[in-house]
Amino acid sequence: MSKPIVAIIGKPNVGKSTFFNYLAGSRISIVQDTPGVTRDRVYADTNWRGRNFTLIDTGGIEPDSEDIILSQMREQANLAIQMADVIIFLTDIRQGVTAADKEIALMLKKSGKPIVLVCNKADNFEKERQEIYEFYNLGIGEPFPISATNAIGIGDVLDEIYEKFPPKQEGEEDDDIIKVAVIGKPNVGKSSLINKILGQNRAIVSNIAGTTRDAIDTPFENETGKYILIDTAGVRKKSKVTESIEKFSIMRTLLAIERADVCLMMIDAQEGVTDQDAKIAGEAHEAGKGIIIVVNKWDAIEKENGTLENYRKKIYEKLSYLSYAPVIFISAKTGQRVPKLFELIHQVAEENSKRISTSVLNQVINEAIAMVQPPTDKGKRLKILYGTQASTKPPTFVIFVNNKELFHFSYERYLINQFRKEFGLQGTPVRIMVREKGEEK
Repeated sequence: MSKPIVAIIGKPNVGKSTFFNYLAGSRISIVQDTPGVTRDRVYADTNWRGRNFTLIDTGGIEPDSEDIILSQMREQANLAIQMADVIIFLTDIRQGVTAADKEIALMLKKSGKPIVLVCNKADNFEKERQEIYEFYNLGIGEPFPISATNAIGIGDVLDEIYEKFPPKQEGEEDDDIIKVAVIGKPNVGKSSLINKILGQNRAIVSNIAGTTRDAIDTPFENETGKYILIDTAGVRKKSKVTESIEKFSIMRTLLAIERADVCLMMIDAQEGVTDQDAKIAGEAHEAGKGIIIVVNKWDAIEKENGTLENYRKKIYEKLSYLSYAPVIFISAKTGQRVPKLFELIHQVAEENSKRISTSVLNQVINEAIAMVQPPTDKGKRLKILYGTQASTKPPTFVIFVNNKELFHFSYERYLINQFRKEFGLQGTPVRIMVREKGEEK
């Protein structure tokens, strides 16, 4: 049983993202006065009265719009309604009940889900008290006046949500979940891949580059395990980032990398590895995340003997620092090799969190020293005293030596290669920290 899901539904620009961010405790959704800024569903986990639940922020619904993006936003909101255990119908007390509110109310009542009617922007409740009675006409029940900006009245709304939760069941909490961020520049097929995995149009997909602006979390489970799929906004070159919204999206992509256990670095097979790809992959590498290089649109490439291996070789030439990352060639459009992704994800996640015992680690270090002696400098030889693993995600080892200045980068790289040879560690960066004796703390 997963945590209860609460969806925030309403027309554009009523303050859904501000309300969402307050409940989530962080600035997760983009907040701006431009209607329609939040276009995909955004997820966050939060808590009230000891009960954990998942909150979904949705794009504003405009029931009669023919605009392609707005109509897809409406589809996304419908999916959120289907997933939700409780629905928050957010309205604007200053605007009063609009025709759009009436249509949304009708749609929500047809869903049969518990609904909490919330009237936002009641910054001066005494002044706006009379305005609240109009909302009883929606036939949803008692309206709750709040100010999301000033955090007024939100506790009452949370209490009402809590009362409408389904009974708590065993197994509601589950920490054994792999968080997977799908990263890459715009229009490489990130949302298409997630939609193919889920078998539904969860993320907005169009040929407009940059359609996905938010980082979207979607729970997913199959025979290999439980996952959170994070669909990120494509990162553009800085010279092309003109809108402040785009700048938020870049920040969100970097935060998505930070939250992830494994990053799927997507590359367009027809374009090959670009400088922008290298920068994005570098962020995941520096963050110490498990990385899988996913070459998408492989079905569009003409093939002959050796095409795949030659392509793989070119990737490693351009992304030399990712020589540890496995490469998989897929088509998000046709589903080619997509099922094999999860075997790799599970394997890379395990390698990223692998722990090596101190005795085994030192045995490998001693064997490495016997094969290749540590370097000397001006008659002084580096002595490696012992090593221990300090942490995981990524595997990080502390090596104690007689003199840190003698520990050259080339020997560090040699040791890392020996660790990979003995311990595997496929798909994960490996860190080494050097300490002199007496620096144990």
